[in-house]
Amino acid sequence: EAKGRRRNPLHDFKKTGELMLIKVNKTLEVKTKLLNTTEQCAKRCSRNKGLSFTCKAFAYDRVTKRCHWLSFNSLTNGVRKKQDHAFDLYEKKDYVRNCIIGKGADYKGTISVTKSGIQCQAWNSMIPHEH
Repeated sequence: EAKGRRRNPLHDFKKTGELMLIKVNKTLEVKTKLLNTTEQCAKRCSRNKGLSFTCKAFAYDRVTKRCHWLSFNSLTNGVRKKQDHAFDLYEKKDYVRNCIIGKGADYKGTISVTKSGIQCQAWNSMIPHEH
């Protein structure tokens, strides 16, 4: 990275414009706060700063400048999508990505079978293949 320039925290997120997630499952958690920029929301979500849960996504209300940190994303059971022109949804790529990057140590996606339908080998297993 260039000297003196910081990495944009939004690079870790997939943006979907004009979309909000509504929790149907009441155990899912949300925290909101007024913040001026999506970058501030992303930084807090990435660090889980001030949150009692692991932040998997956030929605930014452009009208009220309110950040909604979410303990869930669009792939979570008990969640529905709602078209809303005031919001932009930002989901952590680690939780919505369906591919392995590098050695896969940070993979948190939902795919657990190969393209041909074979169950994937557990990361903690060296059988039948070494990683």
